[in-house]
Amino acid sequence: MTTLVRDRLHRPLHDLRLSVTDRCNFRCTYCMPKEIFGDDYNFLPKNELLSFDEITRLATLFVNLGVKKIRLTGGEPLLRKNLDVLIKQLAAIDGVEDIALTTNGLLLHRYGQQLFDAGLKRLNISLDAINSNIFGHMNGRGIDSALILENIDYVKRLGFEVKVNMVVQKGVNDSEIIPMMEYFKSRDITLRFIEFMDVGNDNGWSFKQVVTKQEILEQLSHAYELNPMESAYFGEVAQYYRYNNSRARIGFITSVSESFCSSCTRIRLSSEGKLYTCLFATEGFDLRAMLHKGASNEELCEVLKLLWTARTDRYSDERTEYTANNRKKIGMSYIGG
Repeated sequence: MTTLVRDRLHRPLHDLRLSVTDRCNFRCTYCMPKEIFGDDYNFLPKNELLSFDEITRLATLFVNLGVKKIRLTGGEPLLRKNLDVLIKQLAAIDGVEDIALTTNGLLLHRYGQQLFDAGLKRLNISLDAINSNIFGHMNGRGIDSALILENIDYVKRLGFEVKVNMVVQKGVNDSEIIPMMEYFKSRDITLRFIEFMDVGNDNGWSFKQVVTKQEILEQLSHAYELNPMESAYFGEVAQYYRYNNSRARIGFITSVSESFCSSCTRIRLSSEGKLYTCLFATEGFDLRAMLHKGASNEELCEVLKLLWTARTDRYSDERTEYTANNRKKIGMSYIGG
């Protein structure tokens, strides 16, 4: 039986973001800069990660509280072994309407088929440039964009619905806005531009590096006529536009210039079982400790309800240069985007 819960700002709980690992094979400058996440960086040991059964148990409780959509994140989620097993378990939960996965795309040629067969049908693939030099610099590993583009073509052939996410930074990859748009428009793949955010404390964020939705729209409008689309549901993160005389779309995720805290329906669970009610949170609640102490489903459910109904987070509404650079926040690689 579903019990719908709302927080103190009357926002319902609809979306669960599940981080399955804090490890990544990229070192993107805005997420896991290699100067900080070096070869000797201590990631979470495997025995501290939630098991698939523990994740599924908690996900089931969240669904009973109103969650309809589950997103698997990382780190890079494809580094978690046997991820298709977890997807099968999550897909079997009564009430789950949508499961998606966010990935850098590098390992999709290896795991794409088994993920699809397990029931995963949607992928959000991060790609910040077509130009290989720019992309190689941003991913911190010199990885060629051609590898990701080939894997995007591959998973499209498998039948996946694909969206591509591009984090835009002024003076870094803003020259790639038009090339990215033209490439994915020609393939009828939705491209989403993400404003550079101050997630964590490791990416050297500044307002000066943000390219806003309005600035991107002005660039695009010189080449194409774009028509705004209505939101598909309450809490939809992206604002979408459709090209005139085309089925292709672009989207904007505008946490900085047009915050969407008022409609945020997302809760986040880290790979070792800490629960966060905001992407920009400073600390989480340790559900893994409750699991290991033998908490019942009823006890866990009561805690989940209390955490959500007490929620008042609206960081992006209140962001300033000072809070962005002086407030301690969890890292994106740890909790997912």
